[in-house]
Amino acid sequence: MTTTKNLPTLTSPDGLTFYLQKVRKFPMLKPDEEFMLAKRWKEEGDTKSAHKMVTSHLRLVAKIAMGYRGYGLPINEIVSEGNVGLMQAVKKFDPDKGFRLATYAMWWIRASIQEFVLRSWSLVKMGTTANQKKLFFNLRKIKGQINAFEEGDLHPDHVAEISERLGVPESDVISMNRRIGGDSSLNAPMKADGEGASEWQDWLADESDNQEVELVRTQEHEMRMGLLEKSMGQLNDRERDIFKARRLKEKPLTLEDLSQKFKVSRERIRQIEVRAFEKVQKSMKNLAAEMAV
Repeated sequence: MTTTKNLPTLTSPDGLTFYLQKVRKFPMLKPDEEFMLAKRWKEEGDTKSAHKMVTSHLRLVAKIAMGYRGYGLPINEIVSEGNVGLMQAVKKFDPDKGFRLATYAMWWIRASIQEFVLRSWSLVKMGTTANQKKLFFNLRKIKGQINAFEEGDLHPDHVAEISERLGVPESDVISMNRRIGGDSSLNAPMKADGEGASEWQDWLADESDNQEVELVRTQEHEMRMGLLEKSMGQLNDRERDIFKARRLKEKPLTLEDLSQKFKVSRERIRQIEVRAFEKVQKSMKNLAAEMAV
């Protein structure tokens, strides 16, 4: 299996530009090529195939790592941790599931980077509960979405909105915002690293520098939506309505809401939801397997 010693290295934050140039030289894999490499690695233990899958996705790691620059940690260390996550993804990747490695690897890369960030920040400063971790990794993003750039404490309206979005107490929002320094303005200057960005907003405004990854993500999303739409054809009208209401809506309806709508018990709604989900899941797996043949 590939090790970090076999990969291009980012030895310091100042070498980011050169590193990005190196990893972009590795070609993106076509679906059939990726599938065969993954099969050879899984069935034959072919380390060359595994290495090729890893190197072709190093640019994906770099792109995801950029999203964690705001935690005050060296970008070279963040990238290195992301590469570890990528190798774990390749190790566990099952091509017979019918999906691309990039989609699967994103979770492993983010998980590895987040574990590194959590280890690096003081647990006393950051907190250890699930809500605090959720806040830690989402507060900056949501503040950007709602234009909450004020210095010091957040406006009460912003606190309430963030609390509602994340499902955490307002007191936790206020506390975490203070613990991580209240966030600087997106117009605050950042250290130049050769990429041409002098302010934080330069990094947030355009994240589409890697068009190949965006294309893969778009294709994967379209494929999953297509499989989902076909699989939902296995459901009757009531199952489809309940499945959509409980699984696909941004704010799912409650069992009580659906119980009143369909004039059945909440337990019956739950049973129908579970059965519908199992039907869709089984159908999607079968369709994905057929596509992979």
